[in-house]
Amino acid sequence: MAVKVMEKAPVERTAEAFVPLENGDHLDAAEFLRRFEAMPEVKKAELVQGIVHMASPVRLDLHAEPDNLIQMWLGTYAAFRPEARCATNATVRLGPEDVPQPDAVLFLDAVHGGKASPDAQGYLAGPPELVVEIAASSVSRDVREKLASYRRAGVREYLLWRVMDGEIDWFVLEGNEYRLLPMEDGLLRSCVFPGLVLPVAAALAGDRAAVLEALRGSREAE
Repeated sequence: MAVKVMEKAPVERTAEAFVPLENGDHLDAAEFLRRFEAMPEVKKAELVQGIVHMASPVRLDLHAEPDNLIQMWLGTYAAFRPEARCATNATVRLGPEDVPQPDAVLFLDAVHGGKASPDAQGYLAGPPELVVEIAASSVSRDVREKLASYRRAGVREYLLWRVMDGEIDWFVLEGNEYRLLPMEDGLLRSCVFPGLVLPVAAALAGDRAAVLEALRGSREAE
């Protein structure tokens, strides 16, 4: 007599099963955010041109202090400009393959012509007018893939602080390409935000007082 072998039912794997984010994963924006939201212990992860990048430990001199100076600079500017808003490490939904988490953003309210605004989940959706990245070990990605993503999304200005090189590049979008802003009298001046100036030598030296003084002088000169 033949013996009937009972086969085990296959285990169903739903689309909602948890899979952790890993460096180098190739994902779309929706799946990236689903996994990111399921990992509250992860404080910084980005999707750049469909590839996941997760942050390394943060060095004081190569990131934390320059980052603090930039936040102070943009926060002070926005405090006197009700049409402008700034944010630190905000997840930004730029497109189906790009969900970066810039070190800083400065953007206009929609009523003042801004293109970015909070979505239903609380993420910033659309291109901010200004994005800032502090780059040490990530400089090759920030100057290539991220620059291309920001340009493609229509981010009007991109400030890249290359800490290990001792350089600050401020790009402005003209047509479909970025060009570098020229320095005048030691200052870089925004084409989008009136009165937003950065004294490059003072910033590179970590001279917060001089950075704020240049900002105040520019505001008073308007």
